Amino acid sequence: MSLVKDVLVKISEYASCDAVGLADLIARGEVTAAEVADAAARAVEAVNPQINAVVETWAPEDAPGSAPLAGVPFLIKDLGVAMAGKRSELGSRLAAGSAAAEDSFLMRRFRRAGLVTIGRTATPEMAYSTTTEPEFYGPTRNPWSPDRSAGGSSGGSGAAVAAGIVPLAHATDAAGSIRVPASCNGLFGLKPTRGRVSQGPGADEVFNGLAVQGGLSRTVRDSAVLLDLIEGPEPGDPYFAPRPGRPYAEEVKTEPGQLRIAVLRQPWGGRQPTGPVSAALSETVRLLESLGHAVEETSLELGVSWEEFVLGNARMWAANLVPWIDGIAAATGRPVDESTLEPVTLASYRYGRQVTADEFIRALAIRNSVSRTFAHHFQRYDLLLSPTLPEPPVPLGAYGEGAEELDGLGWLDRVLDRSPCTAAANVSGVPSMSVPLAEAEGLPLGMQFTAAFGREDLLFRLAGQLERAAPWAHRKPPVWASE
Repeated sequence: MSLVKDVLVKISEYASCDAVGLADLIARGEVTAAEVADAAARAVEAVNPQINAVVETWAPEDAPGSAPLAGVPFLIKDLGVAMAGKRSELGSRLAAGSAAAEDSFLMRRFRRAGLVTIGRTATPEMAYSTTTEPEFYGPTRNPWSPDRSAGGSSGGSGAAVAAGIVPLAHATDAAGSIRVPASCNGLFGLKPTRGRVSQGPGADEVFNGLAVQGGLSRTVRDSAVLLDLIEGPEPGDPYFAPRPGRPYAEEVKTEPGQLRIAVLRQPWGGRQPTGPVSAALSETVRLLESLGHAVEETSLELGVSWEEFVLGNARMWAANLVPWIDGIAAATGRPVDESTLEPVTLASYRYGRQVTADEFIRALAIRNSVSRTFAHHFQRYDLLLSPTLPEPPVPLGAYGEGAEELDGLGWLDRVLDRSPCTAAANVSGVPSMSVPLAEAEGLPLGMQFTAAFGREDLLFRLAGQLERAAPWAHRKPPVWASE
């Protein structure tokens, strides 16, 4: 495709391109990086007031002209990545005004990729939810229906990409925070294997290895190219995933062959999927069978009871939250109380302070049980299929009803009940993706595929096949960047 230019690139033409396509147009001289950056700035102005996805923008910096994604506008989440001199406020009043002193390793790789970072996106406070409704910024709204959640914790990135502000945005995932907004916003989102992308230099691992770094995109190839450019260890990393045998971008174009796919129709925890979600899962099974895959509905063990799973996650999450919050409070000179933290964050912080050493070690043992159980499943099956979420995007405010009465365990129980299929991949460390294969009543529905440790290659092969067989790029939300 060629962009039609008068004086400026039209926003609608800019938004119709994915990152790989934009980089190609810039490399061939059909449009300049400056013109593309200007179109991105105008896209922010056009749609962000309706969705509140971008919390700050800044003037674009020059990118290496020969880099693979040179000149492509990009947004980073307001958490999980550090950009020298730019604010990183974590969606919280406690961290208001805080700025990074230096680039994190991941930010350096974004720069080397040629991405032009034009701002930061909204996140729930401390990324401690799978909906993005912080008091500090106000709620991020879903471009498909502004009264609905955009998911979280990478909800700002998800809404920005879905609305055409940028083709690609940074995201993190500790319990589904890439896949949940992918499902809510009709995007492709892949959570990489534990250790695939460095968390340094400020951290060796985040939330005891539950959290990973990645991105959200409208096309599979964009996510594949991004992961090619950011994967791999840095000096001092405590562990890292096996390096891929060839670029993931090549895997997207490779047929996967016949795969053995287990279907989890009933999520762990007992929450029943809604009718539209169950119907979408059945349609996905039919699609997979038409492509030649061997699909089997089964009940897979989690490795521990759901109650143990929630408890172990709550103890790990909340215990990790304590030094994080204490460090921010020490740096800003602010108190840790109701004036700086939302009720559920403060309750989780207080819960974390009560976690004993032996309780924390037992939580790590739960992580081990889940990891070993999942490894066993993948000796029998290539992939696990489930709905990404048991319901379409929920109305804004649904998570918060009565939340002020919850303690830290109660809050995480609520979060995991809303997304019961996603967190197991974080606990076990395996890669998992949400693919936008369905919609119901005008709202997107994602289907989740999970693979064995280190097998992003298999996920990208299937994702490419599904994108060719059931394309989704033509679907646009009502809130879409255009003149």
